[in-house]
Order: sequence, then C-alpha cells, then structure tokens
Amino acid sequence: MAKTAERFTSLDVFRGMTVCFMIIVNTPGSGAAAWGPLNHADWIGFTPTDLVFPSFLFAVGNALSFSKAKYESNTTFLAKVFKRTVIIFLLGYLMYWFPFFHRVDNEWVFNSVANTRIMGVLQRIALCYFFGSLIVHYCTQKTAVIISALLLISYWVLFVYFGEVGKEYTMLGNAGTLLDKLIIGDAHLYHKGGGPIAFDPEGLLSTMTSIVNVIGGFLAGSYLQKKGKNYESVAMLLVCGALLICAALFWGQFFPIAKKMWTSSFSLLTIGIDLATLGCLILAIEIKDIRKGTSFFLIFGRNPLAIYLLSELLLAPLQLLWVRPELSFFDWINQVFYQRIFPGSLGAFVFAMSYMLLCWVVAYVLDKRRIYIKI
Repeated sequence: MAKTAERFTSLDVFRGMTVCFMIIVNTPGSGAAAWGPLNHADWIGFTPTDLVFPSFLFAVGNALSFSKAKYESNTTFLAKVFKRTVIIFLLGYLMYWFPFFHRVDNEWVFNSVANTRIMGVLQRIALCYFFGSLIVHYCTQKTAVIISALLLISYWVLFVYFGEVGKEYTMLGNAGTLLDKLIIGDAHLYHKGGGPIAFDPEGLLSTMTSIVNVIGGFLAGSYLQKKGKNYESVAMLLVCGALLICAALFWGQFFPIAKKMWTSSFSLLTIGIDLATLGCLILAIEIKDIRKGTSFFLIFGRNPLAIYLLSELLLAPLQLLWVRPELSFFDWINQVFYQRIFPGSLGAFVFAMSYMLLCWVVAYVLDKRRIYIKI
C-alpha cells in the first residue's frame, strides 16, 4: 500500500500565491499605464511580474513530487499524463479562441481558426507537465538534473548557432521566433495588441527551458518529503536558491536574462528565487507556525487551473460587451469608477486587485462547497 506523503501547507500557499499574482498581473485596468511592477520587462531584464509564470511551473513540479504515479502501471500512468496534457492544451487553445466572435465596424465577425493563437500559457503548462512527468517518472533524480543541464546548455547553443547572425537575442532574429514562424506560421503566433509583429513568448523552442522549472519544483518537493519540516531543509533551500541566483547572474552576462525568450539564465534565476521563497514560507508556516493570512492563498491553491481559466474567460465578455458604441464595459467601469477615484497607474492597480478578489470569491464558494475541479 502506498505511503501517504506528509502535507506541506507552505507548498499549497506557494501555489495559491502564484495563481493570485497571475490574475493580478494579467488584468490591469485601462485608462492609464499599468503600475510599473505589474509590467513584464520590455525585453532583456527582469521584473517581479516575470517571476509569476515560472513560479506556477515550479508549483506544478511540486505537485508531481506528491503524485502516486510511481505506484501505477505504465499504461495507467501514460494514459493519465496524456489525457491531462491534451485537456489542458485544448483548454488553452479554446481560451484564446473564445469568445469566438469580435466586432468590426459595429458588426459581429466570427474569429477564424486560421488566425487563432496555437501556443500560450496553458499550452506551455500542458507541454511542461507532459515532458516533466515523463522525466521525473522514468529517470532518477540525478538523471533529471543532468537532463536539465543539457536542456539549458542546448538551448543556449541553438540560440547562438541558429539565430539570425548579429540578432541572436532580438525579438525577430532569435532561433525561437524563427522556428515558430517556420512550423506554426505568423497567423497562429501572438500579436501584441493585434499588431503586425508576430512573436510568441510561449513558443515551441523555449518550452525546453520551461521544463527545467518543473523539474526544479519536483526536486524541491522530493527533498522536502525526504528531509521534512526543519531548519536543515530551510537552510538547504536558501543555499541552493542563492547559488542558482548567482549562477544565473553570471550566465546572464553571456546569455541575457529575458522572460520573453525564457533564456537559460532566466530559468535558473526564477528557480533560485522560488527555492528561497519556499524556504522562507516553510520557516514561517511550518516551523514558526505563523498561519495568519494563509487561508486566503490556500483557497486559490485548491482550484488553481480552474480559477486561472475563469479569470481569463470572464475578462473577454467584459471587453467585448459595449455600454455605448466603441466603449466596452471594461473600459467604462475603469473610466467612471477606478480612474475617477484612483487616477493614473493606481487605478489600474486597484482594478487588478478588485478583479483578483472577485475570482477569489468564486474560489471561496467552490471551496466551501468542497468542489475541486481536477483535470
């Protein structure tokens, strides 16, 4: 009979925090520039917002470490992983296609599949979950570390030798963009603001380094299960986090830290910060027993994918429905309320917080009714 893994509240809080902040950074209000920390780095560089998505992948890895898949047959394991991968990927695709119509000259026009984005956030989660699950299931932890190193180094090599000469680290000249254009095509890539430039920050090639974030989360979760909730575990997480951050900053001198390319140095940096964050959470919650406020994030963490998907789907009709011609409900409520009471970037931030709290209320109702949507 399988041994039940010890539960870590800190890991659940960490997962809930990532969902909470993903909603906040994805939904700034309109009418003013978003508050600085809610913006991703324009290209090269790092902001707090850049940490959110890789932290979610790290949390996916944490969850894998508690999986009972190692007690299942190969057929059962592969069927479960494949099913989850396909469902999450398709949900991501449908999310970008939704609400299936848009307005042109005050008329409804069907969103053509020929122009629907193929890759995206949920699609990346699906692929990273798929490959990460296979690696941690069939390989030893030592082999998983070696595979991670090979993925990071290979990604760098591909950028250096297959990017456009002299433009290896530019938006349109990097190897990832060139591969996406070749395989997926411009029409199915991300076009910021509906503009003409086709570039997908969740493209095919950068999935390589994203997988490493999942493996990093798995290794951290496995270590905690083995060593338990103690000062030694906290110290190890903090030391490993510091070492990875230093390694990332050094590597970043040669392979720049950039979330939109998900460079190898970016992957190491975010894993390092996540390890340090997790170490602090374990110290506060598990050892010092400081649990005030944790229930807020735990509620998000119990339905993470469902609440994230809700946050994206609910936003679409708010932006599509008009209060009057050319003024969506989304823009209207920002104009008449948020920008009037909290002018400028503060209003955009307060709207993001309000929207996050709305999603939290839904998560709270689901939790109270013990409805947990699993894939």
